[in-house]
Amino acid sequence: MARLPRFVLPGQPQHVIQRSNDRQAIFRSEGDYQFYLNKLLAAANKHQCDIHAYVLMTNHVHLLVTPHIEKGIGKMMQMLGRYYVQYFNSRYQRTGTLWESRYKATLIDTEQYFLTCMRYIELNPVRAKKMVDHPSKYPWSSYLFNARGQRDKLVMPHREYKRLGKSDAERQSAYRQLFRTHITESTLGDIREATNKAWVLGSERFKKRIEKKIGRSVESSGHGGDRKSGGYLNAAAKY
Repeated sequence: MARLPRFVLPGQPQHVIQRSNDRQAIFRSEGDYQFYLNKLLAAANKHQCDIHAYVLMTNHVHLLVTPHIEKGIGKMMQMLGRYYVQYFNSRYQRTGTLWESRYKATLIDTEQYFLTCMRYIELNPVRAKKMVDHPSKYPWSSYLFNARGQRDKLVMPHREYKRLGKSDAERQSAYRQLFRTHITESTLGDIREATNKAWVLGSERFKKRIEKKIGRSVESSGHGGDRKSGGYLNAAAKY
């Protein structure tokens, strides 16, 4: 059966995940992380995408992206993937695929989930085998820009982030305060399910608005593979 096209609306943020093949490490040195970020910046600029949050984990990547053209994210990820595979294979004298199939993405309800999704992304190193005990201690994410104002040419603040305060210092302080509240297990499950299944993440009103715009369903009909299944829980818990 042919795969359905992804949900894409220019100007609407998406949570994107790209995972490595067989969970192999795709970043082995500081230089690898830096090369990826440099190429991500180039690809985002070329294909008119704004990066609002990111984290580079050992074997997968999370991005929060707003495309400004219909095929922006797809072209950005294609360009980035091509550059990085060539670099990685050359550097480590290997051949073959690096990525696990296509990247996964979900359209985000800006009002309800945007800031939560930012936190979800930047807290990955804390959740993942407790690599660090606070996101500020992980160098390969957008947290230090969003929460501390550390220079990062890659990050473009979204209007929802800008609403946190009138100045950079106010916004950074307000953003840090958000991390004092835990993301509920229910919300974590919603984010994981929507992203892994490539559905839309948002309120019922938001989903109906998107359905009207694109002319097709934006969530599961409820048959099979739901969040309560063992297979889903085992897969979702990894991320």
